[in-house]
Amino acid sequence: MHLALALISAAFGAATPIILASLGGLFTFHANTFNIAMEGMMLVGAFFAVVGSYFFHSWLAGLFLGVAAAFLVSILFAVFSVTLRCDEFVTGIAINMVALGGTTFLLRLLFNVKGAFVSDQIVALPRVHFAWLSAIPVVGPLFDGQSFLVYLSWLLVAVVSYFLYHTRFGLQLRATGEHAETAASVGINPARYKIGAALLSGVLSGLGGVYLSLGYVTLFTENMTNGRGFIALAAIILTRGSPAGVLLISLVFGFCDGLGLVLQNASIPPQFTHMLPYLATLVALYVYNANWKHKQGRAIADANA
Repeated sequence: MHLALALISAAFGAATPIILASLGGLFTFHANTFNIAMEGMMLVGAFFAVVGSYFFHSWLAGLFLGVAAAFLVSILFAVFSVTLRCDEFVTGIAINMVALGGTTFLLRLLFNVKGAFVSDQIVALPRVHFAWLSAIPVVGPLFDGQSFLVYLSWLLVAVVSYFLYHTRFGLQLRATGEHAETAASVGINPARYKIGAALLSGVLSGLGGVYLSLGYVTLFTENMTNGRGFIALAAIILTRGSPAGVLLISLVFGFCDGLGLVLQNASIPPQFTHMLPYLATLVALYVYNANWKHKQGRAIADANA
């Protein structure tokens, strides 16, 4: 029982970077922008969060610097993909490669280390404790003592969902993505909404990167995101931009990530345990997509009956 609770609690933390990046990617998805650059935005956010936390001895400075760095990357993505109309896929791949090479180079330049930077001077994100919550059996150990970004990610699922489907901005953003020419004919500026979506994606992906290096762990390693941005993108595409869907997929990844760590202690090869969360996420995406297609098929059949 204790192990199961620990696994589920750890899953919340492991899922948080993907939840945050996915929520940011929802904006670009609904604006019909293929944002493969979330991986690079997260990686840059994770690196500069450590830089800010280490040099300023403040997690708040790390949070600000990490989000600001990812925001600048999103401006770069918006300029090339929207303003200059470069291919979104090529732009995203280029940004990811620059982010990987740039953070690796800066890691060696600023900290004179290779592979990973670990220091007791890196100030981690604070964990939030609720006295009333910790006193509740089962529920307390699951939800108490998480980083505030974990709780914020859950709140943002509802906020982003409301923003996309119940506000004027969300309606016009989705109209831009579904048919830009029609939206432009009624006075909507598609480029403005695409740029805004890219910037929002950068902020939320940056938050995911900050949590990864200052909340989930307290260090930075080369290629720290390890494909999480691509998992977020896959979750967005195969759940058709559903906030609830990406939350579910993210939790599956988080649970299997924690399970992989437990299996390492059982002498399971680490190569398999590292692969497990990605395989499980792909299976979950397939099941979710198949279920959605089944429901659509039934709806069409009922309509034709």
